[in-house]
Amino acid sequence: MPDQPNPVASRPQDRLQPAARAARVQPFIVMDVMNQAAAIERGGGSVVHMEVGQPSAPTPASIRAAAARALEDGRIGYTQALGTDSLRARIARHYAEAYGVDVAAERVVVTTGSSGGFILAFLACFQPGARIAITAPGYPAYRNILIALGLEPVAIEVGPETRFALTPDLIARAHRAKPLAGVLTMSPANPTGVVMAPDAIAAVAAECRRLGLWYISDEIYHGLTYDQPATTALSADPDAIIVNSFSKYYCMTGWRVGWLVVPQRLVRTIERLQQNLSISVPYLSQVAGEAAFEATPECEAIKAGYAENRAYLLEALPRIGLGDFLPVDGAFYIYCDIGRYSNDSMSFCRDVLNGAGVAITPGLDFDEGRGARTVRLAFAGSLAECQEAVTRLDAWLRQRA
Repeated sequence: MPDQPNPVASRPQDRLQPAARAARVQPFIVMDVMNQAAAIERGGGSVVHMEVGQPSAPTPASIRAAAARALEDGRIGYTQALGTDSLRARIARHYAEAYGVDVAAERVVVTTGSSGGFILAFLACFQPGARIAITAPGYPAYRNILIALGLEPVAIEVGPETRFALTPDLIARAHRAKPLAGVLTMSPANPTGVVMAPDAIAAVAAECRRLGLWYISDEIYHGLTYDQPATTALSADPDAIIVNSFSKYYCMTGWRVGWLVVPQRLVRTIERLQQNLSISVPYLSQVAGEAAFEATPECEAIKAGYAENRAYLLEALPRIGLGDFLPVDGAFYIYCDIGRYSNDSMSFCRDVLNGAGVAITPGLDFDEGRGARTVRLAFAGSLAECQEAVTRLDAWLRQRA
C-alpha cells in the first residue's frame, strides 16, 4: 500500500518562512559563547569568563536603594514615552557638568538601553534601503539591527593607519562609490578599546555636514577611559545624534535603560515611535538611572579595578605570546591578533573554552572580513580572574607549541 501523505506536514502554514531580512541577521556570537560556557559550568566544569562585555561588579548600592524606595511606594506604571521629566533633565545637566555642552532636556529621549536607542534612531532617520557607514572591526549589533530594519550596513575596514577609526577620507570614498545616508562611530570602541581624539571626531562631524549625512555617535563606554577623557560628538556638532546607556560605567546592564540626544526636529517622530514600540521605559529603571549620576564614587572605585586588570594584562599577555593587540584606551576589552596560532578564531575560541576553561570571543563577531585571526578578551571581572585566565591560557598555549 503506498505511503499516505502526512496531512500535518502538508499544511499551507508549514510553508511559511521567516522574512528574508530577518533570516539575514547573524547570531551574536558572544552570546553563543556564553551559552557554551554555561553548559560547561552546569556539567561541573570551571570557566573564567572573558567573553561578555558586562561589568561583574553589582550595580552600586545607592542606585539599588533608590529603586527599592520607589518599589516600596507601590505604584509602578507607565511614564511619558520620552522618559520622566526629572531623568531627562538630569541627563541634560550631565552634559553641562561632564563636557561643558548645553543640551536642552527636551532633546533627551530615555530608551531601553542603547539597543532601543539605535532602533529608534535608525527608524527615525533612514528610509528603507538606506546605507549607513560603520567600522570593521565594530560592534556586531549595528550590522544586525540595520539589516533587521531593512537598511544596509556599509562596513568600512579601519586599521592602524587611521588608528582604527573612520576618517573623512574613508567616509567620502564610500559615499562616492554609492551614496550613504548616515555614519556611525563609537568611542571608546568595542571591540578595539580605541578612543577617538577630539579633532578626529570634529573632522568626521564636519564631513557628515558637508555631505548631508546623519552622524550617530555611540558613547556607551564614556567614563571608562584610562589615559585621556572621551569627547562627546556634541562638542563638534550640536546636531549629532548621541546614543548612551547606564549599562557599562554604571554597571546596569540588566536594568535596560539608556538615552538619546537628538536634534529637536526628530523629537516628535521618535516620541511617536516609542509610544507604539514600547510605550515607555520601565519606571524603576528610570528611577535607578537618575540615581546613577550621584553614584560616581562607587563607579570610580569599580573603574579602578578595570584599570588594575588592564595594567596586568598589558604586561602579562605579551609574556605568554598574545602581545599583538590594539591600543587599549578605554572600555574593558583587548582585541588581540592570534594569527601566529590560528586563522580560525571560531575554532580557536572553542578550543580555548574546552581545553583551558577560558571563555573569549572570536573576532568574526566584529569583523566578517578579517576577524578569523582575532579574538576579544573582556577584563570587566576581578584581577584574580584575569590572573587565573592568563595562567590557564599560558598552560594551554604551551601544550600546543
